[in-house]
Amino acid sequence: MTLTSPETGPGIFGGNPVAYDRGRPGYPSRIYTILQERCGVGPATTAFEIGSGTGQATRELLDLGLWSVMAIEPDERLAVFLSDNLGRTGGGRLEVLTSSFLDADLPEAAFDLGIAATAFHWVEPIAGLAKVRRLLRPGGWWAMWWSIFGDPGQPDEFQKASQPLFSIVDSSPFGGSGLHHALAVDRRIGELAAAGFEEIQHEAFRWTTVLSTDQVLALTATFSPVIRLAAGDRAHLMDGLKRIAQNDFGGSVTRTFITSIYTACRGLP
Repeated sequence: MTLTSPETGPGIFGGNPVAYDRGRPGYPSRIYTILQERCGVGPATTAFEIGSGTGQATRELLDLGLWSVMAIEPDERLAVFLSDNLGRTGGGRLEVLTSSFLDADLPEAAFDLGIAATAFHWVEPIAGLAKVRRLLRPGGWWAMWWSIFGDPGQPDEFQKASQPLFSIVDSSPFGGSGLHHALAVDRRIGELAAAGFEEIQHEAFRWTTVLSTDQVLALTATFSPVIRLAAGDRAHLMDGLKRIAQNDFGGSVTRTFITSIYTACRGLP
């Protein structure tokens, strides 16, 4: 699926940008250490970001002091939220483009860095990676990563207790029994190699966080399969999660998440 109109795909996330921004936890600091140490990101870096959403990764890029960030977001509601919340604090370094990535009119060989944070699964990989590579300067870097809100191989206790409730959704936000897109390492690396990238590396790491009952519900409300549920089914799911979080975990839920990142270089001529 490509990043297209607000009516399909990722467009479902724009209905309540404030709730989405509050519900999603940020990315681990390790991500930004990799960008600095492996990809050479710093104050002279010009970057583009695919599917910026409400700007969780965008904010961190600006905090790293990048020279400029082009945020590409297909949902006009999210793009407005991003511009309103980060445009003023970005000191003129942020530009927001409302477009799908494949339709975006961007200068080729103009960027030192491209990123996609839990977004590139919405882009057709062959055409998407070919365009990413064209946009990067020789020696420029690409980084794509995802956070999985549960560990498919080693589920935490809340994940075990609540998993049956998700039988009503079309796919599990915990990764399910199949191989999660972010953890299909051979396929993702193969796609990068086929696009002509070099110095391809992958790293996945687990991290834990403690969520209140309200935070559990807020995060769950941002999952695309949950957003697509009928109102009654969604209410039933949320009531069940609230009951488990309160009664079984005392309103303090320790969760285990996985973040999986791929980095690759365009290479020099």
